[in-house]
Amino acid sequence: MKYPNPTSMKTPRCDWLTPLELVALGAIWGGSFLCQRVAAGDFGAFPLVEMRLLLGSVILLPFLWRARHAITRRHWMNLALVGALNSAIPFVLFAWAAERSPAGVGAIANSMTVLFAALVGFAAYGERIGLLRAIALLAGFAGVVVLASGRTAGGHLALPVLAGVAGAFCYGVAVNLTRHRLADVPPVAAVAGTLGCSTLMVLPLAAATWPAHAIPTASWYAGGVLGIVCTGIGFVLYFRLIQRVGAARAATSTYLVPIFGIAWAWLLLGERPTTAMIASAALIVGSVILSQREAPAPKRARRAPQTPAHARADRRAGRSDSAGRRAARR
Repeated sequence: MKYPNPTSMKTPRCDWLTPLELVALGAIWGGSFLCQRVAAGDFGAFPLVEMRLLLGSVILLPFLWRARHAITRRHWMNLALVGALNSAIPFVLFAWAAERSPAGVGAIANSMTVLFAALVGFAAYGERIGLLRAIALLAGFAGVVVLASGRTAGGHLALPVLAGVAGAFCYGVAVNLTRHRLADVPPVAAVAGTLGCSTLMVLPLAAATWPAHAIPTASWYAGGVLGIVCTGIGFVLYFRLIQRVGAARAATSTYLVPIFGIAWAWLLLGERPTTAMIASAALIVGSVILSQREAPAPKRARRAPQTPAHARADRRAGRSDSAGRRAARR
């Protein structure tokens, strides 16, 4: 009897880096709503978004330069369209909402992106929506209603919530446009191109509305972190995860965004989450998780390899069957 050689037995390596990066990405993107909450009131929506886009574009510019030969004039038109829907418009909407509501509100509304992507894919491209995803959509919209009906010390949240949901809808449209019009462009280069186009779009509005008063140092720091870390480095980390573990697993980081968005605001700004915020976050995040559940494809049964003895028996059986059929015909 042979015993396995202990030196030949491989111990499965523990992948500790992926969970760490997923949590880090959720913390970074959740922190973007904290930064907007701190800086939006001093900068205003357009100047803050311009700063964010410019710094993020600088971080991602090397990736765009590396892929410059693969980008044509047609690509630039699509990059501009996706840039408006994936950066310029939603960034402004979320910054506007951050001036008027707690940071957690924007983080929760942002979670609707996955559901809107499925809805737009169904309406515009005929993609299938199964029963689970349909239930998830209803639960997600119920969460939006709960969030919009809430109140804080600053008053009603309906308008900031609608702005955040409109931003998430823009993200959902941009996801589908990217999938169908920019599939042949390297993903990081596509993000860099869309950020660059968005920077040019927002620039005139930012210049026209740049604040005349002095901007506090804390807001400058928050704007810098928003552009460099939450936008530039966040996207690099996201696509690094996609390359290593796949898009589906990398997307699980979005489940953590509202959790970190609420936690950062509570810890650093003293914005306690309301009952409506907690209930809506549970509905929306739960619906997103439900929408991502796919029934696994049935595995095709693999035929066990035959031993030589079995093969000889099959050949003899085949010859016997052939002889029997010939005898029957006679």
